[in-house]
Amino acid sequence: MAQSTDVLFASGDTKGDSVVRTVVAHAAGAIVIVDATPFHPVDHTWPDQPGDAGKISSGDESADIVDAVMVAASDDGALHVGDEIPVKRGADGWTWLVGHRLAGDAPAWLVPGARVTLEADAERRAGLSRGHTACHLASLALDLAVADLWRKDPGTDALGNADFEGRANQTSRIHEDGAVDEYRLGKSLRRAGFDTEAFSSTLLEREERINAQLAAWVESAAPSRIATDGPTIVDMRRWECELPEGTASIPCGGTHVRALSEFASITVSLELSDPQLLVMRTVATPAG
Repeated sequence: MAQSTDVLFASGDTKGDSVVRTVVAHAAGAIVIVDATPFHPVDHTWPDQPGDAGKISSGDESADIVDAVMVAASDDGALHVGDEIPVKRGADGWTWLVGHRLAGDAPAWLVPGARVTLEADAERRAGLSRGHTACHLASLALDLAVADLWRKDPGTDALGNADFEGRANQTSRIHEDGAVDEYRLGKSLRRAGFDTEAFSSTLLEREERINAQLAAWVESAAPSRIATDGPTIVDMRRWECELPEGTASIPCGGTHVRALSEFASITVSLELSDPQLLVMRTVATPAG
C-alpha cells in the first residue's frame, strides 16, 4: 500500500468513483480505504473540521459512511486509524490514507477490488465549508482589531498584520455555519508583548471592529479557493481569498466556499469569562 489516497474535495467534489483497496476491521466500525475519494477526513493532529459523512455504493448495494478519518500505514504494513496514529501527517516512512468508517462490520460486497461510488453529504459539506471559511476570516479580522495592542513584533499573518491568531490560538473547532476558537491570554502572551489588560477593558470595541471588518469582506464577494501542490491527502493545500486588502493565503487541509457571496453575513462574539481565556464564536449566515 505504497500510494497515498488521492482526494477530490479540494475542487469541491462530493461524489466520485473509485476502487476499494482494503477493508480494515475496527472496534468503532469497519474502515474502507479506496484509491481516490471526495470525502474530507478529520485531521488527527489538528481536528478542527469534522470528517465528511455519506454513502458508499456498488450497483444496488450501499452502506452508510459515518465519518472520514486519517489512516497511516507504517513501512511494516501496520495500519493506524485516527487518533491512534503515533506520528504527524506527512511523516517520512508512512503512507497516508483516507479511511471511510462504517457504522459496523463491512457488508459482504465491500471487498478489495470492488468498484464503488462514494458520495459525501453535500449539504453538510457546504455548511462545514462556510464554517471553515468564516473561521479564517474571523481570525484575520481579530488580528486586525487587536494590532494596536502589541508592544513587540509577534510576526505577521496572511494579510501582514500582527499575528495574534498564531501566537494565542490553542483550539479551533469548525461546525456547520460556524466555529469556536479559544485563545490563551496568559503570561507567555504578555511576555511576547501583548497588552491583555487593555484588551479586556476594550472587549466590546474589539468585537465591533471585527464585525465591521467581516461585513465589509462579505460585501466584497471576494473569490475563495483551495490551492494544492498535488492530488494526495498529504500534498500541501492552502486556502486563498482575494480580499480587498490583498490575497490571503493560509496553509489549510479543510474545505471552503468558492466566494464570499455565499454568505449573507459573518459575525463573532467575544467572551472573557476567564480572564486568561478568550473564546471567539463565529456564526455564518448563508446567502438566500
